[in-house]
Amino acid sequence: MTTLTGTGKLIRLVLRRERLRLSIWIFVLAGVPIITANAFIDLYPDDASRQALAATVISSPALTSMLGPLYDPSIGGLVAWRAGVLGAVFVALMAVLTVIRHTREEEETGRRELLGATVVGRHAQLAAAVIVTILAGILVAALLTAGLTGLGLPLAGSLAFGLGFAGVAATFAGVGAVAAQLTEAASSARGIAVSVVGLMYLLRVAGDAGGEATEWMSWISPIGWFSRLRPYAEEEWWVVFLWVGMAAVLIGAAVAIAARRDVAAGAFPSRPGPSQASPSLSSPLGLAWRLHRGSVIGWTIGLAVLGMVYGTAGDSIGDMIEGNPQLAEILEQIGGAQGLTDTYFAAVVGIIAIVIAAYAIRAVLRLDVEEEAQRAEYVLATATPRRRFAWSHLVFGLVVPVVMLAVSGAMAGATYGAIVGDVGAQVPRVLGAAMAQLPAVWVLTGTTIALYGLAPRRVGFSWGVLVACVLLGQFGQILQLPQWSLNLSPFTHIPVVPSDDIEILPFAILLVVAAGLISAGLVGFRRRDVG
Repeated sequence: MTTLTGTGKLIRLVLRRERLRLSIWIFVLAGVPIITANAFIDLYPDDASRQALAATVISSPALTSMLGPLYDPSIGGLVAWRAGVLGAVFVALMAVLTVIRHTREEEETGRRELLGATVVGRHAQLAAAVIVTILAGILVAALLTAGLTGLGLPLAGSLAFGLGFAGVAATFAGVGAVAAQLTEAASSARGIAVSVVGLMYLLRVAGDAGGEATEWMSWISPIGWFSRLRPYAEEEWWVVFLWVGMAAVLIGAAVAIAARRDVAAGAFPSRPGPSQASPSLSSPLGLAWRLHRGSVIGWTIGLAVLGMVYGTAGDSIGDMIEGNPQLAEILEQIGGAQGLTDTYFAAVVGIIAIVIAAYAIRAVLRLDVEEEAQRAEYVLATATPRRRFAWSHLVFGLVVPVVMLAVSGAMAGATYGAIVGDVGAQVPRVLGAAMAQLPAVWVLTGTTIALYGLAPRRVGFSWGVLVACVLLGQFGQILQLPQWSLNLSPFTHIPVVPSDDIEILPFAILLVVAAGLISAGLVGFRRRDVG
């Protein structure tokens, strides 16, 4: 028996288990760029309108930092700019989550050991997960190539666009494979892999925002390589081999690590704890803090850096907006309504709020992780009531977003204020814009706890809600969706602070909705069976 014996059967098993989840991923990742291309054909039907849009984007480091560089004013070039980098981030997330779900999570639950007792090679599980993920990326590439070409876009550019997504999928399948070997817990592996995705995106933002001086940072990010492939703009085909080479190195490293560790163990063994627990662990909240503190610190530092990067790019808006109505239109499509620099920062903090909402969902989902691992029963076997146990983790989905929004908003305002020489005035303005996003974040926190309490088997749909908010916010107006569909996202109802007049009613409604969802989730958890 070889180390890959049984890989084919495991591939069929993974495909069967992932048939719904992967179908949704593939449909969204391939469908959004195609729909965006069709919308751009209607919005910018002639060369003059596309040239005006391209001139605005190329002259704006702020827009470049948010969405990547624009190399060509054609419809294909606009689609690659608007949907390319953002789509690459989602491809990366799809890849790491899929691989970890079918490797480390299988070991953590004990299913890997059961399969290993049959005629299955040592590396078959890892190979099956990686192969399925890469095949999903290739299928996305094929659909994109066919769909974009069908709309009349050049075949070479469409193929490059699709290969970019496939390359990102292969590379981050390797990232997920390596992360799965490092730690014993699937949640920790996901945290490592998602942090790598965030770091690569941050490097891309910093590299594109600073022009030639910082372009090298984009070259060390596999997400930044998508722009360097230059779809529809004299494609640089050799960039594809960067993804191939990086994927081969990462997958090879994962195989080498897997060969040197025990099943269900990580490359870094867990350290035995002290003989007596710290007094801080005598309460559910203290235990929850021990579980969350690493991610809280890491996410906060990352968001502070992201705020600084966006603050640095903010200085370019005021210099170009005067007499340029095209830029106002683009900023409005990104998330603003009016205003100059204020509109830019309103769009920026909207993106940051989406990232923070992802943290909030992850924090609340720790309840589900503890319950699935049967650790929740040990806590509830003490005098701890269910409501108190739920609140010990829920509080991190409510309080930590406040801190993260404050830190990222203050850093963005301070950086921009230092550039323009007005820190005292800019910090409160950008900080206020960031804090205005809090009710929308809390709605997603409430949605997660409601699903956990009322429909625990569907709690993973909270990620689908977040993805829907991203799609509605980033592409809703470009795709000319009806207003009722845009209103489904809580972020749609946040006023563009500070450029819009403040209205209390939207904030109050969102807070009431969040409170209602949280209450429903807590009541549901108290009444249902645990496990």
